[in-house]
Amino acid sequence: MSEPIGIIGGSGMYSLLTDAETVPVETPYGPPSEAPARGVLGGREVVFLPRHGADHRFPPHLVPARANLWALRALGVRQLVTTCAVGGLVPEAPAGTVVIPDQVIDRTWGREHTYFDTLGPVVHVPFADPYCPRGRVAALAAAHAGPLPVVDGGTIVVMQGPRFSSRAESARNARDGGTIVNMTAMPETVLARELALCCTTLALVTDADAGVDGGEHVTQEAVFAAFARNVADLARVVESTVAALPDDDCDCRHLLDGLTLPIELP
Repeated sequence: MSEPIGIIGGSGMYSLLTDAETVPVETPYGPPSEAPARGVLGGREVVFLPRHGADHRFPPHLVPARANLWALRALGVRQLVTTCAVGGLVPEAPAGTVVIPDQVIDRTWGREHTYFDTLGPVVHVPFADPYCPRGRVAALAAAHAGPLPVVDGGTIVVMQGPRFSSRAESARNARDGGTIVNMTAMPETVLARELALCCTTLALVTDADAGVDGGEHVTQEAVFAAFARNVADLARVVESTVAALPDDDCDCRHLLDGLTLPIELP
């Protein structure tokens, strides 16, 4: 039997699953945002976990990312698809676009961003290419078949939040090569790498960030409304991506090979 595919995203994804069953999981890092739900999507077994909790109670800097990723791996997940709302930093990524990023800039601080923080063997994981190349191919094919415009590749800049960026920060992020900006992709992406998970992200642009072309300031109400307008189309892309993911071995699973880890992975 093939391994289940993990999905991390908004609570609106619950409605996609058939035969959904809640699966409580304990982790060494406390409880996840919500008990994962196991079900079927795109003809594949999946395990879904809402990043902010079913009631959206976790602000970005308090999302229990270590527990979330650990719980998914403990349930057999080895491939992960994540969705997120992002601001656009370049004209090529207007609102309503799906970006499949291939790079990340981390500007968060104070978050629990590694599993390897205990005394013991020091581990430096490779992170030059944060996202699974095979997963990106599947996601791009799924996105191009959908109704939303698509950007292939790009850099997601992760801000600390929960506030939005200042205009100066937004302009700096664009100058530094950012394509989109978000508050949750890190440490989620690097934690997936530390657990040897293939990670693919589908980022839905909801607005032009504050420093882009002198646009209006970003508001929570506008972001939530924009995401709601496009979430059904994004969900179809997620389903198609899950269906298209390869069901065999991947280099992402071997990036820890030869390293002596200070913890035992589930």
